[in-house]
Amino acid sequence: MSPLVSVLHDAIKIATPFLLAAMGGLFTEHAGILNIALEGLMLIAAFFSVFSAGMTGSIGIGLLAGVLSSMFLALIFAYTSLNLRANIFIAGIATNLLAVALTALLASALLGHRGVYRFESFPSLPLIPQTAGLGPVGDILTGHNVLVYLSWLLIAGTSLVLYRTPFGLRMRASGYAPRTVRTTGLNPRRYQLLAILISGLTCGLSGAFLSLNLEAWVPNVTAGRGWIALVIIYLGYKKPLGLFLASLFFGLAESLSNFSQGFLSLPSDIILAFPYIMSMLALLIYSIWEHRKRHAKRQVSS
Repeated sequence: MSPLVSVLHDAIKIATPFLLAAMGGLFTEHAGILNIALEGLMLIAAFFSVFSAGMTGSIGIGLLAGVLSSMFLALIFAYTSLNLRANIFIAGIATNLLAVALTALLASALLGHRGVYRFESFPSLPLIPQTAGLGPVGDILTGHNVLVYLSWLLIAGTSLVLYRTPFGLRMRASGYAPRTVRTTGLNPRRYQLLAILISGLTCGLSGAFLSLNLEAWVPNVTAGRGWIALVIIYLGYKKPLGLFLASLFFGLAESLSNFSQGFLSLPSDIILAFPYIMSMLALLIYSIWEHRKRHAKRQVSS
């Protein structure tokens, strides 16, 4: 496998947790909720998935535990923000801090270790075999674990649900025109709650992907990926296909930073920070682009 093909192959794998988390954030965004709790939802899932899989020897149980733990934390976030009317930003930050503290406490109590903990005879995520005879395209697109391909199916499902079903229409209306939803006899908060729970489900898969791939518990394994997923939602123009392309962009940035560590004579900290530098640059370019579009519209209207 050539270096370019290897970088692109790894980029697809690295993009998967970004894509899964951003999908959940897309639902909440359309429902009128800025979900900055994505990081915490991923982190709690990462711990419970790897712990459950390590204790039981079952990948299925690990995935289920990760998803359920993330959805439970999402339910707490929904209750504080929707029912108790807490400030959405404070509730989101509190959720992230709770996940950090809770995973550290549980790791100490259940694993007896605050650092990296590797389980014995850990089960591996099922891999789709590499398909021969398809050339470089086959080398790039095949040979990934099942969660990579599941994320592709989910992005297609997200597009279908949001834009082709009454449920998706009502969810989007709950964010953009909640009064109109109320006049039809529906409760927009119910759709906002469902959107938050969906974000818990996809973030559960995202966090599980990270820790199950490592086959070990690593403190703060999410490393800001939930925040980058939030950036991806806006860079992708809040569209499923846009999310997919933006996730690939950040996956490629991280893959290049990993690949270049043995070639560039730069401090490793700078190379490892490359994906986060790219996120800042992408946000800056996005802001400039949006500003120019608004300015052009004002000129046309005047």
